[in-house]
Amino acid sequence: MNRLCDEVLQLIFYELPDPTALTLTSKRFHTFSQDPYVRAHYFLTRYGHIQAMYFAFGRGKLLTERVLDILLASGARLSRYLIQIAIHHYFHTQAHFIKTPWVRNVSFRVFIYILTLAEKLYGEIPRGKQEDDGYIFSSFLKESRYPPQMKFVAWEDVRDILEKYHFIPFCNKDPIMAQFPLALAIEPRLLPYAKANGFYMDSKYRDLVIRKMFERLTPSNETRAEDIAHNVRELCRLDPTIFVSRTVAAEICMEAKVNDTGYAALKQLDQSGDLRFELSTLVEDLLKTFVHTRSITNPLTVEILHHLYADFPSTNPTVRLVILITVFISSENLHVTPANTHSKLETLHLTPMTRRDVFSILVSPFVERYQVLLEYARREVVMKEGKGMGPKEIRELVQEVVCRCLEIACKGKLLKKLYDGFPSIQENVMRYVLENHQLSLEDLPAWDVPEEADTCTRFEAKLCRDFLRFLLPPEHHPWEDFHLDGGEEDIVSEALPDSGLSTSAVEASILGDMDTGTDDRAPLEPRPREGGYDSELGSITQESLTTMIRHDEVTPPRSRRRIYYSLGSNSDSSGKLHYPHDALHVGRWAKSQFGQKSSIMAIFMTHAILNDNSHMLHQYLVSSESGQADSISRHIPVTFKHFQLLAKLGRAPPVYLFREIELGAEFFVDEDDYIAKTDAARRMLRSKIKTESPSSSSCSMGPPCSEASSSYSAVMKEDFESPSSSRGKKRPRRSAAAVRSYAVPDSDDEAIMEVDELLPMDRKCQGQSPETSLQLWLKNLGDLCKQEQRKHKEVKRRAEMAEPGAKIRQAKTDFLKVVPVHLRNLRKLEEEKRIKLYGVEYPVEEYTDEDDEEYLHRSNGRTKRRKITTRTA
Repeated sequence: MNRLCDEVLQLIFYELPDPTALTLTSKRFHTFSQDPYVRAHYFLTRYGHIQAMYFAFGRGKLLTERVLDILLASGARLSRYLIQIAIHHYFHTQAHFIKTPWVRNVSFRVFIYILTLAEKLYGEIPRGKQEDDGYIFSSFLKESRYPPQMKFVAWEDVRDILEKYHFIPFCNKDPIMAQFPLALAIEPRLLPYAKANGFYMDSKYRDLVIRKMFERLTPSNETRAEDIAHNVRELCRLDPTIFVSRTVAAEICMEAKVNDTGYAALKQLDQSGDLRFELSTLVEDLLKTFVHTRSITNPLTVEILHHLYADFPSTNPTVRLVILITVFISSENLHVTPANTHSKLETLHLTPMTRRDVFSILVSPFVERYQVLLEYARREVVMKEGKGMGPKEIRELVQEVVCRCLEIACKGKLLKKLYDGFPSIQENVMRYVLENHQLSLEDLPAWDVPEEADTCTRFEAKLCRDFLRFLLPPEHHPWEDFHLDGGEEDIVSEALPDSGLSTSAVEASILGDMDTGTDDRAPLEPRPREGGYDSELGSITQESLTTMIRHDEVTPPRSRRRIYYSLGSNSDSSGKLHYPHDALHVGRWAKSQFGQKSSIMAIFMTHAILNDNSHMLHQYLVSSESGQADSISRHIPVTFKHFQLLAKLGRAPPVYLFREIELGAEFFVDEDDYIAKTDAARRMLRSKIKTESPSSSSCSMGPPCSEASSSYSAVMKEDFESPSSSRGKKRPRRSAAAVRSYAVPDSDDEAIMEVDELLPMDRKCQGQSPETSLQLWLKNLGDLCKQEQRKHKEVKRRAEMAEPGAKIRQAKTDFLKVVPVHLRNLRKLEEEKRIKLYGVEYPVEEYTDEDDEEYLHRSNGRTKRRKITTRTA
């Protein structure tokens, strides 16, 4: 350090918040720090030309006459406003924001020199109360909303303090710093003087200024739209970095009916080419955002949307659908007749309506009633045969809507009304669920297959999604992919194969993943009027201009500088939700409609578990209907198949499943074990299979996608029920309460017989007791964990072979992290139950708490016997 040149040492000083400690380390550093040039440029380098004087006044011991001269000669700003505040603070009168000693640390001799320099620059300085330049500037801002006859501070007064006395907020802590840009919105002619004093327009302040220029005026204010447009043009001409962003323009459009002056000024700027985007494109993009937000049901918002659509008609199918939804929601709320509804549609140029339009409106998450829409469809919807839909077409349409609403979790209310209002569709809907939504192991990707690992992470079942989950992206909607270029072919109905359903060609293509939470399409980009795309044009929100201005005013001035206005505010956060108010979950409706032990509810239960929908699992496994006491008999059964599906995906089972096992849930391999033969959906599907293929009566009665699970269920049942055999000799099945049925490698029948000899004589004489449900859960979940552990080791081995010599750390799946922990708790519970049932004298197998493949504790010897300990009283 002592051999460093002065230039390098000077740079080190500039990087230190307080170089005092460094100056005390050596005589050279102390001498170097006494140089006035080093001291002056330390403040200039660290704090800039505007704030250098303010921070120099706060380090009074470093300030000398020579340092002040160098600061002023190097360009540091010394405004009359700063001198006025320094005088007030030095002589212990109250300063408006400074709470530290600040300038009082300056020696009296140096402070007199400061006043002398100020007197040479500005002459006589006002020192009285409410005479400083900051008060004049604040008064100018407060009077901006007053009528002209009530104003006492003219813009020329502010111009003088900017031009003659170099007025500028002298530090970031000054409240005027956040309010200073507002003066430019009131009077754009002040911008050149502000820039001459060192002011720089930040993008955060730019939107604030433009908002104030378009602010809704009071009735007494006579400002015209031409004046607002002229001020905006003048401000943009004086500073090319200032422009009207898409964010602010969308806010102006959101109050087009109440702020007609600002809205008219915005349209004038668009017509004269002073905007960096097309206003019609902005309105189109703004209307699109309402397709998946609850605010579309607000009557005030509906009026604004209709006003914007009337001014800027659009052929975009999403915009058309938004306006159609608002029309029919309003008609349902006001009980408008179909004739009046048709008149409204003609006014907005939305006629004629097609079958596709009706379908798209009904599957909107925010449409919960259908009477007016279907009545209008019977009269006015254009079909191939003519105008109006017949009873058959209505029934087919409702059937398709119901099948689609099953996948939109928040559509329970409309689904219930349609299902009850059209009983003839119920059989086809149940068939649709059984044939299209039943899942088996073969339908899921595997986490241990490299090509399917990413698919496992993104996999989502179509039913029982959790629409209440916080910060989910908006659901993908089918109407966003429509293109109005089909013609009559769009309304031709075609039969769905093997389902008995019918739908149009376009609708059949959108019956896929509607609300998967993803959207692979390119984001909307604003079109620049000339040149390329400007990334600073800002995003679109649904906030109004007045709301954002009030948000700016309520925010504390010091925090206002750190706000990015493009993110919007939380003034109406409920309006941004993508589900309706008081929505009924489809899964909850299904439970009340089909009962807990039905094939339909088994499918909903599987989808809820795979989607980790804790809200619906609570409804299925915890809460009870009709205020009855909670009982596990009224819960939807948990099956071993649920754990197998989760294990294949590598996901952790929800805690609700283990809670059910602890409460005594009966062990079922899959849903075929508990669904009765009299189940309505299964009986209906069985009759359909017999009708189609009478010779195949011995085939499985379930849908094709459940054949694998049914055959696996039969194999598991045979394993549980048939007695084990050894060397051609049948042997009674041992009780799981005495010895667990884990298979030990290299074990033989002699070892098993020796274990049997250790059983108490009274237990042998009494016969074998059957395995309890808890023991079956432990046995099968333990085997499943072993299988997953072997897969984990195989994946790690493949990774090591791909990178020889590298140390591979293969993370375990969530399933392997969670299930062993719960298994230990279940084993303790099972042990307590056995002690309570059989007493303390019974063989016990000891388990290790390690996460290795073997959960059984073995001895270190070469014997093949299991290690058995006998507890005595």
